[in-house]
Amino acid sequence: MSSILIHHVIILIVLVALAVVPPCFARKRHVVDFRAPNLFPESHVWDQSEQHFVVGSWSQRSIYTVSDAGVVETLIVDTDLADGVIIAGLAIDSVNRRLIAVIHSKDPLPSFDALAAYDLKTRKRLFLVPLLDSNASSRPLANDVAVDFNGNAYVTNAAGNFIWKITIDGESSVLSKSPTFTSQKVDEGKPWSFCGLNGIAYVNKGYLLVVQSNTGKMFKVDVDDGKTRRVLLPVDLVAADGIAIRNDGVVVVVSHHKAWLLKSQDSWAEGGVYDEIPLDVSKFASSVTIREDNKAYVLYGHIDEAVKGNVQRETFRIEEIESKKDNEEENIWMFVLIGLGLAYVLYWRFQMGQLVKNMNKKTN
Repeated sequence: MSSILIHHVIILIVLVALAVVPPCFARKRHVVDFRAPNLFPESHVWDQSEQHFVVGSWSQRSIYTVSDAGVVETLIVDTDLADGVIIAGLAIDSVNRRLIAVIHSKDPLPSFDALAAYDLKTRKRLFLVPLLDSNASSRPLANDVAVDFNGNAYVTNAAGNFIWKITIDGESSVLSKSPTFTSQKVDEGKPWSFCGLNGIAYVNKGYLLVVQSNTGKMFKVDVDDGKTRRVLLPVDLVAADGIAIRNDGVVVVVSHHKAWLLKSQDSWAEGGVYDEIPLDVSKFASSVTIREDNKAYVLYGHIDEAVKGNVQRETFRIEEIESKKDNEEENIWMFVLIGLGLAYVLYWRFQMGQLVKNMNKKTN
C-alpha cells in the first residue's frame, strides 16, 4: 500500500511541474517606478545588505535609496560639494561597507572631478580625493567606478581616455593611459563622440572590463600594472554606457537603446554576444546593476532631458531586463527534470510489474 502511495505522489509532482512550466515563459518583469523631482539619476547600484537600490543625481549633491516599492529616501547629503555637481558612477564596497561615488562638475561650474567615499553605517564621508590630469588638453570627465576586494577604486575619465586608481586610504594615481584606448576610430558625427571610456567593472581574477562609448569597444585592464588589450567582440557596443557582471560570469552592457549579454571562454581575450535586449529609447537607460539570482536592472534616468536643461520631471524607473536565452535554458532544465521524473515513474511501474509477476509465480 505504501508503494502505491509513493507512486501517486510522484505522478502528482510531475503533474504539478507540468502545470507550472507555462507561466515560466510569461513571468512579469519587476519594475520600480519612483518619484523624485528633477533627480535625473545617471547611475544606480544594488546594496545587497540593505536590500535597496542606491541612485545618484545629475544636479543634486545628494545620494538616495530606492526600495522595491519605489520609496525614495535620502542617504547622503554632502554640503561640501558645489551645488549642481553630478553624482556620476556609484559602487558599493561590500567588504568595508562603504559607498563610493564619482563627482563631476559640469559647465558653468569650475572644473572639478573627485572620488568620495562614505561609511554606510554612519553615513559620514571618509575622504574626498581630487582626480587630476596634469596633461589634459580638455576638461576631465570622471565617469564610472568599480571597486575590488581590497577596497581599491578604479575611475574612468571619459574625456581623457584613461583610468585612475584610488586606494582604500584615498591615494590617487593613474592606473592606465594605454595608447590602446585611443587606437580605435571615432565617428565625430555621433552625439556620443565626446565620450570615451565609460562603464567599468572589476573581475575577481585581477582585471577590469571597460567599455568605450564613442567606439563601442571593450578593454581588459590588469589592475596591477595597467596593461591593456582590446577584447575581441563580433559587434561594436554602440554608445555603450553602463556595465555589470553577473555571478555566472555573463557581462551585461547597456546603452540608451540596447542591452548586450556577453560571454567569454578565455578570460576575455575575446567574447561573444549571448543575447541582445532592446530598451526603451524614450527613457534613456544609462546604468545597469545586478542583484540576487543574477537579475539585471537598468536605470531609466532620462539624462538626455537633463542635458538639455530647463526640464522638469518627477518620475523615473528602475526595470528588470530579461533574456529570452536565459528563459529558454531555464525551461529546458525544467523539461529535463520532468523527463527524469517520468522516467522514474516508468521504471517504478516496470519494477512493480516484475514484482507482481514474481509474486504470482510463487503463489501459483
